[in-house]
Amino acid sequence: MNPSIAKRPFKKILIANRGEIALRIIRACRELGIGSVLVHSTADKDSLPCRLADETVCIGGNAPKDSYLNQRAILAAAEMTGVDAIHPGYGFLSENADFAEFVSEQGFVFIGPTAQNIRNMGDKVAAKATMIASGVPCVPGSDGALPDDNDEIIKIAKKVGLPVIIKASGGGGGRGMRVVETMDELLSAVAMTKKEAMSAFGNPVVYMERYLKNPRHIEIQVISDKHGNAIHLGERDCSMQRRHQKIIEEAPAPFISEEARQKIGMACVKACKDMGYEGVGTFEFLYENGEFFFIEMNTRIQVEHPVTELVTGVNLISEQIRVAEGLPLQFTQDDIKLTGHAFECRINAEHPFTLMPSAGVINYCHLPAGYGMRVDSHIYTGYRIPAYYDSLIGKICVHAPTRKLAMQKMKSALTELSVDGVQTNKALHEAMFDDEAFGKGGVSIHYLTHWLDNYQNNQLIKTK
Repeated sequence: MNPSIAKRPFKKILIANRGEIALRIIRACRELGIGSVLVHSTADKDSLPCRLADETVCIGGNAPKDSYLNQRAILAAAEMTGVDAIHPGYGFLSENADFAEFVSEQGFVFIGPTAQNIRNMGDKVAAKATMIASGVPCVPGSDGALPDDNDEIIKIAKKVGLPVIIKASGGGGGRGMRVVETMDELLSAVAMTKKEAMSAFGNPVVYMERYLKNPRHIEIQVISDKHGNAIHLGERDCSMQRRHQKIIEEAPAPFISEEARQKIGMACVKACKDMGYEGVGTFEFLYENGEFFFIEMNTRIQVEHPVTELVTGVNLISEQIRVAEGLPLQFTQDDIKLTGHAFECRINAEHPFTLMPSAGVINYCHLPAGYGMRVDSHIYTGYRIPAYYDSLIGKICVHAPTRKLAMQKMKSALTELSVDGVQTNKALHEAMFDDEAFGKGGVSIHYLTHWLDNYQNNQLIKTK
């Protein structure tokens, strides 16, 4: 028997996160008859998750380093409350291999993949090598880390073909990358990226890939158990993003055939089996001219997981918990059918067009509701949005038989949304759902950036 398989079932789970994902996990625990313990910062003492969790423990001050990143405080709370497992949500410590290992060493179950899984996928060079070995298509580039020899670097760039992008092996979130358009820029770009990578990630290793000019961002949702079973749950289109931060997601992705979906999905399933992956995960791809190119794997639940839940009917958080308990998957690949179309709009407390954060007290809040609508949010009237964390305050999700109907349903939901006291990006979402190109589907990852640049330039012209 696999020694990592937990004693089942869990009686109590500690949630090491905040906001809407903490609330989502609390509700999943309640549905499964599992007790919930929420750790929180002083800034979150009046949050909705704190009000709804079975138990709460304040583990530190407002800053993440004093609370949600404080591993020893989290483990002390787990010991004190007698939990069986720890769910990290997303962000914070969710992809920290040392934390996953620490949790296991202290006798608790980490609700996520193994520390080794996280380490392998967290290192972009190792991840790419793993994908190539499993037959997952990757962006043409260097075979691993770039060498120190300048002549070799030039030779690799000529083989890959300009433009190229230099990436930090330990990078993420849009940091540690530099696009190179000409050979004259190449060597200085490599040196600068190495320096930046060492400073930001403590790892100077960089690699090279072909720079795709107008790709879409397509990701494949997977889940694997501890018994060697793995399935994929189709794809999401996450191309509506700015500075590598997603704004709108949808499932399934427009203009992806069933044949292409199954081909790339099963390649991801094979990769999961080859590396002994456990839990939920997301394979992220750039998609251009009908081809998929692997860029990274997220070894955690995604912010945008609801759109996959809506089109498949699979409760990913509950399945994630069941897998951690050591239970086999409840589904086979043949059970997974994509039905209808779903959108998710990330509602952030920020200016809709400059995207500057807006903290403060919500004087009035009304969230949309109705058939085919789902809102994952921790806000309420009177809630004070802290200035210390991500600006996400909720996710509006809709599901309808077709993409066109789902777009109309989202327009209706956005009309109903009302949040007073702070700025939100509602107006940006409304503009996008009225946008002709987005309405047709299949825009690239650069579309929103160009749209916002044009909008701001037009605003400047109007003020002159």
